Amino acid sequence: MNRANMQAIETRLAEERDVAALARLAGELGYPSTPEQIRERFADSEAAPHQATFVAVIDGNAVVGWIHLSEVRSLDAEPRAEITGLVVDSNHRSSGAGRLLVERGEDWARRRGLAVIGVRSNVIRERAHAFYERLGYAVMKTQKVFRKTLE
Repeated sequence: MNRANMQAIETRLAEERDVAALARLAGELGYPSTPEQIRERFADSEAAPHQATFVAVIDGNAVVGWIHLSEVRSLDAEPRAEITGLVVDSNHRSSGAGRLLVERGEDWARRRGLAVIGVRSNVIRERAHAFYERLGYAVMKTQKVFRKTLE
């Protein structure tokens, strides 16, 4: 662990000023996005009461990770929280930032009265799978994801 990882990490709600860092980290997650794209998505998310984005910061403002959550409601299951994105800067992994972000997300879900939180993780992300299992998450099923581009 490098010296930067030994700094105190805090979590807070994401803010407009974090957009460039959110975009950079989205790229690390494998979803390259421009700050403009993230700014638009973040504005939509911020306006939606059933979504939240939190960041992990060092030195009070250097963003080293983020988590995005959504409340999911459907006819076939009780309402639940879903971690729709989680990433920690590659230079700050194993620093506790991911755990703090997940704990912040779980707290958000509890405050909303949700008893279950879930996350989907690509089959190739074995390190992420071990991380979630260490935090008490269990594999419930495997599935394929289908998408169709609408014109």
